[in-house]
Amino acid sequence: MLKAYERWITGWENQLCFRSNNRVVRPFEWGLDWSADWPHTQRYPKNGHDPESYLRHLNAKIISESDDFFSYETPSDFKLEDRLLRFTSPVKTPYPENNLVHGGWWPAKDHKKRAVIVLPHWNASLGQHAGLCAGIAKFGMSALRLSLPYHDYRMPAELERADYAVSSNVARTIDSTRQAVIDVRAAADWLQQQGYERIGIVGTSLGSCYAFLTSSHDERFRVNVFNHCSTYVADVVWTGLSTQHIKQGIEGDIDCDRLREVWRAISPMSYMDKFAEKKNKKSIFIYTRYDTTFMPYLSEAIIGEIKRRNIPHKVVVLPCGHYTMGETPFKFMDGYQIVSFLLRNL
Repeated sequence: MLKAYERWITGWENQLCFRSNNRVVRPFEWGLDWSADWPHTQRYPKNGHDPESYLRHLNAKIISESDDFFSYETPSDFKLEDRLLRFTSPVKTPYPENNLVHGGWWPAKDHKKRAVIVLPHWNASLGQHAGLCAGIAKFGMSALRLSLPYHDYRMPAELERADYAVSSNVARTIDSTRQAVIDVRAAADWLQQQGYERIGIVGTSLGSCYAFLTSSHDERFRVNVFNHCSTYVADVVWTGLSTQHIKQGIEGDIDCDRLREVWRAISPMSYMDKFAEKKNKKSIFIYTRYDTTFMPYLSEAIIGEIKRRNIPHKVVVLPCGHYTMGETPFKFMDGYQIVSFLLRNL
């Protein structure tokens, strides 16, 4: 019976994943030009390194000095109009549309100074996660849904998908992650300016990775919902169903172990100790038993590290997969876990 159920879920996962037929296999690039504005590139200039050894060197320095890597200046141009927050990203990229952050705003009538930042999944469309935000607001917590770098409003004209957020360009993927974390922290600045004192964060899939990195570097995120969780970005790209087009573009130039090293600075596993240092955080880790994108053993590994450090947490395992989590009835099961955890703890 269980095998039949697993086959059914896996078949559904494949159907949902491959209904998108616009994935592009892009060539592998080290992309060192994308590192030009990182504080560590200026502090530790390239000196006889080949691209891979230099990126490994930068990753090590970034992890040891990550507060500097994710530092920023608070934007001065926050503007809320028609429930849409806009501000200039503290991280500048070659794409003007990507440099303007957009956040959908669901204010609660009786918010009690509580607000939640919601980070969608990779390639989320503009309307996705709106239902979750509305549900959060209905229960007395204002919600701010941020568009991730290179997504929806922020997508460059030449793209059909958010390919520049995670791609076969190594340094651009790091730069996009840095921008995402800094944008979230800047959004928290705006919330504080509006009088919000208790701030939570909900991240799904790629948004969950961004949420973990953000919370590891910012005390203000007291309540954390990691909706899908994994260890290393490289392992997800290498093993996940939805990222096989990225693997196809890079596997002739680099293997998973080497990719893990050059993306170590944007992987949750690198900041476990830093996350553990942030006291008074309450977190829930949600993963799915039949996930084909964030493989379950990767989720179990990161939860094992959380347990080993005695970090307060709750774990929920849903009987579905990565894509099917967004379908009935699983989306309601997931939404209940998210909203009830926020309501009890924020």
